[in-house]
Amino acid sequence: MRLATWAFLCGLISSLAVPALAGEIFSFDQVRAGLNSNRIHLVDVREAEEFAAGHVPGAVNLPLSTFKAEQLPPPSEIPVVLMCRSGRRAGEAMTIADAAGRSDVGVYTGSMIEWTEKNGPIVTGP
Repeated sequence: MRLATWAFLCGLISSLAVPALAGEIFSFDQVRAGLNSNRIHLVDVREAEEFAAGHVPGAVNLPLSTFKAEQLPPPSEIPVVLMCRSGRRAGEAMTIADAAGRSDVGVYTGSMIEWTEKNGPIVTGP
């Protein structure tokens, strides 16, 4: 494989795992790749009973009803990605995080609806 082709493929793969800018909207492929490479912190803001009924493996539950930006993983080079059922609550949590000065937080707008439509893995329980 030519070096230029290899460099292009490496750049493409890394762009799928981590967005270029904080606050970016994440796609299904970016979330899946980020989870597989431990390059994102996935936070599900649905309520505890929704989360327990089925969630993305590796996601942490911080329900929007009690959401505080201080509960998020500490800022680092690994972005925090918010999700919910449809994207609406994740957007609300993003607004809260942004108001608290968190520039390392993005949103997976497809959330659980898209995740299940694309046959992403699901686990149950807390």
